[in-house]
Amino acid sequence: MLIYASRSLRLIDVRSRPSNDNKVGRKDGWIDSTRLRLRIDPLAEWRQMYREAWVLQREHFWRSDMNKIEWTKVYTRYWPLLERVKTRAELSDLLWEMQGELGTSHCYEFGGDYVKSPPYYAVGYLGGEFSFDARKKMMKITRLFKGDSWIKNGSSPLTAAGVSLKVGDEIYAVNKQEISSYGSFFELLENKAGHKVELKVKRVASSSRKAKTKDGFDYVIVTVARSHGVALYREWVESNKEYVHKKSAGRVGYVHIPDMGPYGYAEFYRHYIAESRFDALIVDVRYNGGGHVSQHLLKVLAQRVLGFDVARYHGLTKYPNYAINGPIVALTNEMAGSDGDIFSHSFKMMKLGPLIGKRTWGGVIGINGQYSLRDGTITTQPEFSTWFQDVEWNVENYGTDPDIEVDYTPEDYRQGSDPQLDRALLEIEKALKKAPPLKLEASYYPDLSLPNELVLKKIETPTKKKASKRG
Repeated sequence: MLIYASRSLRLIDVRSRPSNDNKVGRKDGWIDSTRLRLRIDPLAEWRQMYREAWVLQREHFWRSDMNKIEWTKVYTRYWPLLERVKTRAELSDLLWEMQGELGTSHCYEFGGDYVKSPPYYAVGYLGGEFSFDARKKMMKITRLFKGDSWIKNGSSPLTAAGVSLKVGDEIYAVNKQEISSYGSFFELLENKAGHKVELKVKRVASSSRKAKTKDGFDYVIVTVARSHGVALYREWVESNKEYVHKKSAGRVGYVHIPDMGPYGYAEFYRHYIAESRFDALIVDVRYNGGGHVSQHLLKVLAQRVLGFDVARYHGLTKYPNYAINGPIVALTNEMAGSDGDIFSHSFKMMKLGPLIGKRTWGGVIGINGQYSLRDGTITTQPEFSTWFQDVEWNVENYGTDPDIEVDYTPEDYRQGSDPQLDRALLEIEKALKKAPPLKLEASYYPDLSLPNELVLKKIETPTKKKASKRG
């Protein structure tokens, strides 16, 4: 019996008990797969992959008639170009063009046996912005990103416990090497992504109890790998919340949903539970990457306050408890797609409130992505289309128009303003004046006293007889 386990092969005799050893050879049956060698003809493999990609679309596209596309003609149209393909990257281009004839979203090709990329010596990030002082030969901290300290790569390592640097503090050296220019600072951090580095720091903005060296304090921190995206996203969301709360005088809440998958689901509830206590809510799905949970989120947002639970010592509680007791506004843009498209369009159809921003991406035919080609390339087949009562199939390849269109220009971004968010606040203020939140205005409270005309009759109880001796 040939067994495949833990990415290894083992040939055992079923008439005997296999050993517990992991030695390669006839005795234990383990096969040394590293000795296997294949000679692959790339041109033949690429022809096979082209056929497989074409067949997968034919068998799994959401309509068996391929939406009237003559799919066999598409096959023959691009086949001659295979003879001119000289690299794996060119094959990728060809597959994209061939599948592009479907004119349908979510029709991807990625991965595969590309030539290995050259070594990448990633820079270690420090989670902040800096300015170089040529006279002092140092980098001054001008900004520190405020993220989630408990998430790996989610915050600035300069704010970690035991370090706690502040804006204004000065960095003079990295791993005992002095900083000579703005560029040299990042050169010293090259190939240090996710690794420990030692910084020589002069604390200007705050004091420290750490032992002082001759020229400053020495701190060992672990740099951020890959990017500052996690920290910057958290900072952006929190700044939007703070802005909305302040501009609305504490009447409006704010929730951003980055995608419609597990991460977006978690982000929604992270904020919604607290933000639902406000009189109104801005739901931001700009830059939403799609997914599959829009149905549930819309169901939550569709709740309306029907009444209140009243308690003597606990005050008033809305019913349903987490329903928004006032207007809701949604923000969307051209970077919201897939289930972000569906959420935006459904929000309009359900009349939950005005949709503000720009027309969405326009791709609502979903995929599984479970099939791969010969060299590990993934191709996706649009399998799950979406029909809407109002526009039928027309969200695909178009998107959904906002009720109120607002541009967000590069100039706005540079100035630090968000005209789409400002318009949402304006519209929600109008809606609050027109339809203020429901309040408990009881016309009466229960009166459970006895009616005045009730005459109580005296009920005589029979005299108890003395107990007999037998008793």
